Amino acid sequence: METFEAILKRRSIRRYKGKEITEGQIKKLLEAAMAAPSAHNNQPWEFVVVKDKEMRSKLSKVHSYAWMCAESPLVIVVCGDTDSLQWIDDCSAAAENMLLTGTEMGLGSCWIAARGTKYSGKDDEQVIREILGIPKTIGVLCMLSFGYPDEEKAPRTQYNEDKIHRERY
Repeated sequence: METFEAILKRRSIRRYKGKEITEGQIKKLLEAAMAAPSAHNNQPWEFVVVKDKEMRSKLSKVHSYAWMCAESPLVIVVCGDTDSLQWIDDCSAAAENMLLTGTEMGLGSCWIAARGTKYSGKDDEQVIREILGIPKTIGVLCMLSFGYPDEEKAPRTQYNEDKIHRERY
């Protein structure tokens, strides 16, 4: 699959088949994450790989937009060392690399926001931190659910010429 094809094909998939994801596939996702660009090559990222059904169920209840974590066979929580000024940028690039690599491998995925959200009525990042035992010095950017898709969405572009400014805004 060409890179541009993977970009257009990557869609938020929220329904998954029960088929397991192998350790080899998980390693490939994480290798892709760690190949992301990083300011000053700080590589502030940390990842929590969650396969345990009970833990995924707890994560699915963090807020109403996280329900798919319960049925996905894999959730990767993307975190970063908050001592790095660019942890959010670097970890976002790492997350996108995983999403695109998952698409290339035939996996569906969904980015579930955590940083700065309060869908649960509390600080969602803090709720995830408590569930997974993440230290306070580590920020929680998002959760990524992965699985074999049990729904199909057509590839798409959301290109909008109105969002483009040339030479000056």
